[in-house]
Amino acid sequence: VMGAMVVSTDWLTEECENMGREGLRTLVVAKRQLSDNEYLRFRERFQEARVSLTDRAVKVAEALSALEANLEVVCVTGVEDKLQQNVRSTLETLRHAGVRVWMLTGDKVETATCIAVSSKLVNRVQDIQVMVAKNREDAARAINKLRSRPGCSVVIDGESLKYCLQFYQTDFLKLATECPTVVVCRCSPTQKADIVCAVREFTNLRVCAIGDGGNDVSMIQAANVGIGIVGKEGKQASLAADFSVLEFQHIKRLLLWHGRNSYKRTAWLSQFVIHRGLIITVMQAVFSAVFYFSPIPLFTGWLMVGYATVYTMLPVFSLILDEDVSDETAFIYPELYKDIQNGRSLSLLTFTFWQIRSIFQGGMIVILTVVLFEQDFIHLVTIAFTALILTELLNVATEIRKWHHLMIWSQLLTICTYFASIYFLDGYFDIELFFLKTFWWRLVLIVAVSVGPVLVAKRIHQIVSPPAYAKLS
Repeated sequence: VMGAMVVSTDWLTEECENMGREGLRTLVVAKRQLSDNEYLRFRERFQEARVSLTDRAVKVAEALSALEANLEVVCVTGVEDKLQQNVRSTLETLRHAGVRVWMLTGDKVETATCIAVSSKLVNRVQDIQVMVAKNREDAARAINKLRSRPGCSVVIDGESLKYCLQFYQTDFLKLATECPTVVVCRCSPTQKADIVCAVREFTNLRVCAIGDGGNDVSMIQAANVGIGIVGKEGKQASLAADFSVLEFQHIKRLLLWHGRNSYKRTAWLSQFVIHRGLIITVMQAVFSAVFYFSPIPLFTGWLMVGYATVYTMLPVFSLILDEDVSDETAFIYPELYKDIQNGRSLSLLTFTFWQIRSIFQGGMIVILTVVLFEQDFIHLVTIAFTALILTELLNVATEIRKWHHLMIWSQLLTICTYFASIYFLDGYFDIELFFLKTFWWRLVLIVAVSVGPVLVAKRIHQIVSPPAYAKLS
C-alpha cells in the first residue's frame, strides 16, 4: 500500500517482507514537507470536496490521494500480534470436529501465512498454494493449478479473490470448500461479508463468523451465526454478534458442548412433543373405528387439558437436561460433533420411527383396553387414560441418557399429581376400579405390550448401528 506513496527505496519492500515472515504487523511511517502554496491549494481543494453535494466521498479521497504522494520514509515498525491462550489447541480441536476454518484478515500475505502456521491453522508439513491474480487470465491459471493440487491449503489476497469470484465463482468455491484451510489476506470488511454470503449460497451449509473488531461486524451479521470476541479493539463485534465470548478458547466449549447439547436436546424434545400429540390422536381414531366410527370423543374436558399440561409437561421438558456424554469426553473426542453435522439425531428416519411408535402405542392401548375390560364406557376411559400417562412417563424415562435429579422429581411429581387428581375428577374416572387387583395386572400388561416392543426395536437398532457416544464405553 505504501509502496506507491513513498519515494522509491531499495530496502523498504525487503524489510517489510522480512518482518511479515516473522509474523509481525508492519507499519511504515512517512512524511512530506509542504510549502505554503501547496498547503493552500490542498486546503482549498479539500474544503470544496467536503461541501460537495455529489460524490463527496470520492472527491475527498482524491484530494487526500494528491497529498499522499512522494512521501519520505521515516521508519518501519514491526509489532507482534500475540495470540491468546489456547488458540492453537482450539483450532486443532475444531479441525478434528469436522469444522472447516477460513481466516479472513487484512494482513499481508507473508504475515497471514506465518500466523496461520504458528497458530496450527495450517500444518507445517501441509502444502500451501498461494494464489495471485492480476486479471482474468491469471485467475484461470491459479484455479487450474489449485485443481491439480488437491488437499493443499489456500492463501489468496483480496485482489486475486475479486477476480476469482467475479469470473470463476463456482469453480473457485468448489475447490476452496474442499481445502482443509483457506486464508484470505488484504481483505476489506465488505469482502469478508461477500465471502460469507458466497459460501452460504454455494454450500447451503451453516456458516459461523468470528471476529473481535469493528471491521468484522459486516461479516458477523452476514453469517448464520455470529460470535464476537470482547477484545482491546472494542465491543463492536460482540454487540453485533449472536454470542459474545471473552477469549477465543471459549469457542470450543460454545460449539462442542453447548452447541452439540442444544442441537440434540432440541431434536429429542421436538420429536417427543410431536409424538405426544400424535399418540392421543391415534387413540381417538382407533376408538372411533372400533365403535363403528361414532363421533364420540374418548377424552374430554379436563383430561385433555391435564394431558397437555400437568400430566406430561414436566417429564417431557426435563429432556432439556439430558446429556449423552460429559463435557470432558466431548473435548477429548471432538469427532462426536460430526454426529450433528450428519443429522443423525433429527432426520427423516428418526421422524418416521417416532410416527410408527405413536401409531403402535396408541393403537395397542385402545385395542387392549377394549379387549381386557368390561364394555362400561367409564372403565374404558379410566384404564386407557391411565395407561397413556404411564406409557408416556416410561417413554421419557427410556429416552434419558443421564439422569438428573430434576428429572426424577418431575417423574415422581407427575405420578403423584395424576393419582391425586383422580379424586377431584370423579366424573371422568371410576375410583373404585383402582382398588381392584384385576385392574392393576391388566394395566401392567397393556403398558408392557405398548412399551416393550419399542424398547426391543431400539435395542436392536443400537446393536446394529450404535451411536458414536456408545462406542466410547
